[in-house]
Amino acid sequence: MIDNLLLGFSVALTLQNLSFAFLGAMIGTAIGVLPGLGPTATISLLLPLTFGLDPTTAIIMLAGIYYGSQYGGSTTAILLNLPGEISAVVTAIEGYKMAQAGRAGAALAIAAMGSFFAGTVATFFVAASGPLLTSVALSFGPADYFSLMLLGLIISCVLAQGSVIKAVCMVILGISLGMVGTDVQTGQQRFTFGVPELSDGINFVVLAMGLFGIAEVVLNLENPELRAGIVAKRGKLWLTREEWRYAIPAVFRGTALGTCLGILPGGGASLSAFGSYMLERRITRRPEKFGNGAIEGLAGPESANNAGAQTSFIPLLTLGIPSNAVMALMVGALIIQGIQPGPRMVEAQPQLFWGLIASMWVGNLMLLVINLPMIGIWVQLLRVPYRYLFVGILTFCLIGSYSLNNNVFDIYVMLAFGIIGYVFAKLKMEPAPLLLGFVLGPMMEEHLRRAMLLSRGDVGVFVERPISATLLVLAAIALGLMMLPNLRKSKDAAMQAG
Repeated sequence: MIDNLLLGFSVALTLQNLSFAFLGAMIGTAIGVLPGLGPTATISLLLPLTFGLDPTTAIIMLAGIYYGSQYGGSTTAILLNLPGEISAVVTAIEGYKMAQAGRAGAALAIAAMGSFFAGTVATFFVAASGPLLTSVALSFGPADYFSLMLLGLIISCVLAQGSVIKAVCMVILGISLGMVGTDVQTGQQRFTFGVPELSDGINFVVLAMGLFGIAEVVLNLENPELRAGIVAKRGKLWLTREEWRYAIPAVFRGTALGTCLGILPGGGASLSAFGSYMLERRITRRPEKFGNGAIEGLAGPESANNAGAQTSFIPLLTLGIPSNAVMALMVGALIIQGIQPGPRMVEAQPQLFWGLIASMWVGNLMLLVINLPMIGIWVQLLRVPYRYLFVGILTFCLIGSYSLNNNVFDIYVMLAFGIIGYVFAKLKMEPAPLLLGFVLGPMMEEHLRRAMLLSRGDVGVFVERPISATLLVLAAIALGLMMLPNLRKSKDAAMQAG
């Protein structure tokens, strides 16, 4: 592992990769600070810019945006009670109370240091477990891959926010959209409705920019948020002895929990942060402190969300399976660059694999240096009127979608998905499962066909192979857990009617 990490650092520490890692960390911090523009929307907007970059440089920059946003979201959550990221909602609960009590400096310090420690541990965990998981993944066949992707989609439905039925519908819609275009094996066009521009399928970047970028702009214009406020005093950056006593164990617990939950499909940083906060509240010896500035309620979730952001790269790098919407965008970025993520990636692209892992630690160190001294700058960004900001976002969306194929049709498709994304938001239908279905759907179809060809049409191959059978059992259990609450509600309703 040492030799591989040395190779990774030799790649990550080149001037070009350092520059783009710093750029990604800066952009990620900025979009974490700015409410309404998360890493998913930002990465989808910046995907066109990565076309001319080296694949390693491109993925390092996009990764920096992702885990940089976890840092940035805590800044305004603590200072203004205005979380810029979903995972920062938990940070605002205790962090803002600390700021009101004159401990904003300590809150920002433990958030930055806890995130750095968690990111460092998670990075080495990825480096240590990645090759092991890769060696296991090499034993996977087409049937095993199909079952694995099916399990991932089911778990993403279970863990999605809101209605499970709506999440399932979004996954099915995403799979259907992924089938649009020309069938590779037969050459027949599917779901194109006679539109020639759809013969190559729906462009991933156009779909993402519409569902996230355009829809977010419309929602923000409809519900403008307060972007200026009274900034609490920072106070001293150093923690007291009592604060250290409660914060350090919480950082360790949050790091461990985030490292595990980050691997789960649909989990990632948000699930890790909420899970850590619930854990800290359950085991605390001073429950009266929670909701009034408990530092362990800040240190644990901040560590968990950054650890979850790092370890969510494991299924992407080792199996080619995105664990959340941002990782689905990463898959799209790699495929655009002509690289197929999966178990053979570490052999075929060792510089990219280990360079990305090494850049995670370098990026976390950069973020530690960036965040503490630049708090005042991020607060000033919040005072930019959104009527100026949204014009730039829309312009970038239009230019980005047109530059893909120099085709105005892509702009129309992006705007159409922007309207669809707005409707989904009104219906409280989360678009992330749709994006996962769009990415995994064609891959599931490919592995299904391969499995059926190798087995000469025998569907029993999915239960005969131990790996596939185990994954299908897990998928059935997850499906049962997903349907159990609905069955219980139906039973209770029937008993009341009787």
